[in-house]
Amino acid sequence: MSFEAPLDCGQAVVLPEWIDYNGHMNVAYYVLAFDQALDRVFDRFDCGKDYVARSNHSFFVLEAHVRYLQEVTQGDPLAFTFQLIDHDAKRLHYFVEMRHAELGFLAATSEQVALHVDLEDRRSAAMPPQQQALFAQIAEDHGALPLPDGLGRNIRLRKPAAA
Repeated sequence: MSFEAPLDCGQAVVLPEWIDYNGHMNVAYYVLAFDQALDRVFDRFDCGKDYVARSNHSFFVLEAHVRYLQEVTQGDPLAFTFQLIDHDAKRLHYFVEMRHAELGFLAATSEQVALHVDLEDRRSAAMPPQQQALFAQIAEDHGALPLPDGLGRNIRLRKPAAA
């Protein structure tokens, strides 16, 4: 089995309740929209809600970095893609893009590291062999993609050049 590169994570529409007093989508709802997109892709990998119920294992996000690049407003259609950057037996490093589904501009990105966890003892645990093989295949399929702009960025104020 091979996977498209990057993976389609589905679409969403900016809901009225996601709009803040500035007239655009509130930062908290970007995180929600990314989380819902990731739920769709993890369901596709058989690592979502059914996997949790069946195996008592799940993925916990250890770190996330969201970049807000261009505002979106009520009713805007959004499209999401997923790129696997790296993985090992317990962790995934991935990058998700949010684009305006009609105009095509990049609205936001979310870079995350997730850990596979045994929910009984609340400790990290290696993924089962079938999940490890699945992510190895996705990594191979995504290996030819260029690294996303903004990958690994840190937060800082850029100082103006001295005159």
